[in-house]
Amino acid sequence: MFSLMALKLFGKRGLKTNDGSSYFTNYLQIVFDLYVLVTTANSPDVMMPAYNANIFFAVFFIVYILINTYIFMSVFLAVVYNNYKKYLKEEVRQLVRAKRYKMGRAFRLLQEPLGEESVVTHARWNQLVRLVQPDLSSAHRELLWSVSDTEKKGRIGKPAFILLPDLLNIQVITVKSRPHPLQTCQPGLYNSTASQFICRMVKHKAFVYVYDLIILLNAVFIGLDEENSLISNVEWLFLGLYLLEILLKLYTFEPRAFFSKHQFWNWFDTIIIVSALIATIINSALKSTGGYSSRQVLDIVFILRILRLIRVVDSIKRFRTIINTLIKIGPTILTFGQLILVVYYIFAMVGMELFKGKVRFFENGSTDPERDYCGNPLLKGSDFARLNYCRNNFNDIISSFILLLELTVVNQWHVLSSGFTMVTHVSARIFFVLFHIVVVIIIINIFVAFVLEAFFVEYTVAKSDLQTSLEKKIEELELSVQQEDLDSNLVESMETADNELGPSESNKGGPPLMFKIASKRYKTVDGLLQRIFEADLNPEDYADDEDPDGPSDANIQNPAYDAI
Repeated sequence: MFSLMALKLFGKRGLKTNDGSSYFTNYLQIVFDLYVLVTTANSPDVMMPAYNANIFFAVFFIVYILINTYIFMSVFLAVVYNNYKKYLKEEVRQLVRAKRYKMGRAFRLLQEPLGEESVVTHARWNQLVRLVQPDLSSAHRELLWSVSDTEKKGRIGKPAFILLPDLLNIQVITVKSRPHPLQTCQPGLYNSTASQFICRMVKHKAFVYVYDLIILLNAVFIGLDEENSLISNVEWLFLGLYLLEILLKLYTFEPRAFFSKHQFWNWFDTIIIVSALIATIINSALKSTGGYSSRQVLDIVFILRILRLIRVVDSIKRFRTIINTLIKIGPTILTFGQLILVVYYIFAMVGMELFKGKVRFFENGSTDPERDYCGNPLLKGSDFARLNYCRNNFNDIISSFILLLELTVVNQWHVLSSGFTMVTHVSARIFFVLFHIVVVIIIINIFVAFVLEAFFVEYTVAKSDLQTSLEKKIEELELSVQQEDLDSNLVESMETADNELGPSESNKGGPPLMFKIASKRYKTVDGLLQRIFEADLNPEDYADDEDPDGPSDANIQNPAYDAI
């Protein structure tokens, strides 16, 4: 409709484009130009001839962009997201139904008669949990049993048994308290007033704030001229301060806890600082010889300096939450990546069949006169050749993939497509428009819908009744860890299972093992999705083996969320 309006509005006015061709006189060309405008790639170029003729012609393009780019494409994204969510909800419903059904069957196999009711004893429950999650610590198992057996009868009924998967889905951190090696070897020195003052200083929030300020100052100096001797000397000061920070933390916190497998940021920080120190020493030594250019080592030093700024992510809780969310959706991102690779491969093969050899690339320094038009006379004077896009071709698989990636980014995709159109036929546009529709409009929008849903799940999921009961039990047994301790990246060795470090001891006479719910998070995406859609599920979705309308197939399969 807009193309017809443009044809009638501008076609008979004799307007010209920058290259001297007629402006909006061919209907199919208008359709393509306005489609490109939807992607914003040729804005404002496509509008300028009309805009230069009359300022009021801009109203046509403004209305077109508002309706098609911002409203229609947003509605399209909403439709994709809505259908994606409906599909997701159906998968969750199947998962919940299958889980309840299978747990009902498991209860029937493990049950023991007790009067008029059937129960599962502690021994059988414990044996089952050991088989399902062998890495679960005995203390963690006993904690979960305490939540299931609220009346402390040594047995549980069917309702409590069926909730076992949901209980196991709640991530509980087991914290083991260990004494510092210096406290064991030199208790007098480590417990002295001066030593305890240092420990309290390192644990104080002001210590974190001071080093956050040091990081920001370091960022300023990184952006300055590294050839300046003052800047070079200041970098040694920053390295010394970072090394002092690590030493103070190792003095305050038990080393095995500081470098436990869950302390990613401690490992990252230490590796970066030590590597930067070694690289800086090597760079200074090579520079002092005067006969060797140490540019490569210096580049490594600069990269390591900049990587230190990533510590800011660990200092701001919201940043940490975003990083944790990205880590959780990582496997599904890989799934989407595999899908895009397959689509890329298909379009690359088709593109190589259609356009191989039509555009040639000449290395820098080549004196071949064909270099100016990419080896094809049809490209003489074209934007494709003028912008030196000759290397963007379908002559091999690697070049094809890079070109398809450039088309996915959208910017200048109309110039790229115009080059291949000039060397073949105008119908070649179908290939590029089809690629844009499949990858940019459909697949990328599905990916955006998934990311939106993942963040909604991460931020809006509420505590379940099971999680609240688990927290109450932890509080009741006085085995709770304060939340602010867990939010720090210096908590004592957090392990999810027993390790081989020997008996645990408490410095303050408290229990050797303590527990904490891990920031309202579940171990799996399944648990998160079930919780967020739980209110929308029908009662029959909780049917078990005794439900006459339950699944008739005894071998019903659990849905796999990695495929979503």
